[in-house]
Amino acid sequence: MRELQNKSKIFIWTLFDFANTSYSIVVVTFIYAVYFKDVVALGEPIGDLYWSIGISVSMLVSAFIAPVLGAIADYSAGKKRFLLFFTLLSIISTALLYFVQDGMIFWGILLFILANIGFESGLVFYDSFLPELTTPKNYGRVSGYGFAFGYLGSLASLALVLPFIQSEMYRETFPVAALFFLIFAIPLFIFLDDSRRDVKVSTSYISIGFRRVKKTISSLKDYKNLALYLLAFFFYIEGVNTTIFFSGNFARTSLGFSFEELALFFLIVQSTAILGSLFFGVLSDSIGQKKSIVISLYIWIFTMILAFIISDANNIVLVYFSEYFNSGIKDFQAISFYVVGLLAGSVMGATQSTSRSMMTKLTPIEKKTEFFGFYSLFGKSSAIIGPLVFGIISYTTESQSYDILSISVFFIIGLFILRFVKD
Repeated sequence: MRELQNKSKIFIWTLFDFANTSYSIVVVTFIYAVYFKDVVALGEPIGDLYWSIGISVSMLVSAFIAPVLGAIADYSAGKKRFLLFFTLLSIISTALLYFVQDGMIFWGILLFILANIGFESGLVFYDSFLPELTTPKNYGRVSGYGFAFGYLGSLASLALVLPFIQSEMYRETFPVAALFFLIFAIPLFIFLDDSRRDVKVSTSYISIGFRRVKKTISSLKDYKNLALYLLAFFFYIEGVNTTIFFSGNFARTSLGFSFEELALFFLIVQSTAILGSLFFGVLSDSIGQKKSIVISLYIWIFTMILAFIISDANNIVLVYFSEYFNSGIKDFQAISFYVVGLLAGSVMGATQSTSRSMMTKLTPIEKKTEFFGFYSLFGKSSAIIGPLVFGIISYTTESQSYDILSISVFFIIGLFILRFVKD
């Protein structure tokens, strides 16, 4: 009976992952990202810069307050209230994007920043439920369920908004995504309880949070191998995050994809992400996490090179293969980018989930809470520089081709540093 009850709670917990991916796919990765560049920023190259600023500001704020929120999650029994606050902040801001139209850059960026802060900050409290749902030996498996349900949520969200896309009702997709988020998030707030008691603290959560960061930085001096891994993770996950934030814009601007073609593209990405996560989960158990991450990074680098080649219609390699297959340049570009999506999807979730497993392997048991807080901080802060670099290069060169190479650099640096990590 107790086991059945735990399974029910785990299912309810994973439903929140199912819910919040409607925001990430509709707003961050696909429809609003493209809508902002095309409509709000009037299709100008500076739209990429504005978008990157919005991403960087929201991730900077989320990273800065993460230690404080972590302290609240650890010491307060009312973490569900905080999760509700940040969830509603994301949902309401997402719904209000409906009112953002051409030229409304300030409001378009502000609402996105608020929505993304709500989404990212809420994850701190959502993740903190995990130890209350299962035993340490099952953390990886239950966490994997969350990832899988998240990708299923993305597929369900895309299926739900597809009729709106086909009718060119793009603004209507934002309140639909917000409603999807709300409906499937509700069970967590009704059926899951805060099982931790309030702990009386002698100082503020702000002091506790930033004292933790200082302590963790000092502790890392005694764990040089772990510090080296976190540095490698910082760089290569920067490439992953930047790809997620700008893939839709790239396909729309550089390749001229329609919204229907983009919907098909992201359906491919989400589907292969599920398969890739499962495959790399088995692979990492067989050959180890480090080797699995290295393989995924080589696939990422190859994917970025392929994306760079197909982004330029005059590229000699693209011209040669389009003639070889007796295909027009535009058609061959489109087909090639679907291949890029297939490859990127196969390692997108895999890189993230295997990295988390690697972190678990390298972290001493007595330091898990402390170091995983820092791992989360690195993940959020890494999403600041990459998008900003992408936006600046896109604006100054008025082309996204060289942006692709800039993403490759992050993967290469991460791969180089990872060579020195002992697993």
